[in-house]
Amino acid sequence: MDIKQLKDLVQLMVENDLTRVELREGETHILLRRGFPPVIAATGGAVAQPAVGAVPGAAPPAPQQTSGEVASNSPPADPNEHLIRSPMVGTFYAQPDPDSPPFVNVGDEVGPDTVVCLVEAMKVFNEIKAEVSGRITKVLVKNAQAVEFDQPLFAVSLAHE
Repeated sequence: MDIKQLKDLVQLMVENDLTRVELREGETHILLRRGFPPVIAATGGAVAQPAVGAVPGAAPPAPQQTSGEVASNSPPADPNEHLIRSPMVGTFYAQPDPDSPPFVNVGDEVGPDTVVCLVEAMKVFNEIKAEVSGRITKVLVKNAQAVEFDQPLFAVSLAHE
């Protein structure tokens, strides 16, 4: 099964509000589940789970805050603030490589085509663009943190025209 087929299955799940799809063909076994905690299982007993998982019934992990730039995932209080959200499940990267500066910092001006981060999914690094004009007010996740679909990544104070 290739990545396009997996993406098609995920799209089918979203369109039909399915929480589980399981496929078996010969020795291949694929299990896709939506919800928390997400699990993707494959043949050979290998199970891949995001680093941000939880044991059922356990309290969710406390947010880790390493600098004043990392804030909570709560929606913006200001109606002129926009959240840039992750379009997929993956790993958030604030910079193109470990030796480079971050794509954006709190206080930076961004435009619709400004790349604000990378989200890596299945060894593919996807550029995430701001899609709005404004100023970055909050970075809501840490570098190399696992992120969920639609999880807020940045808060942007929208530019007034």
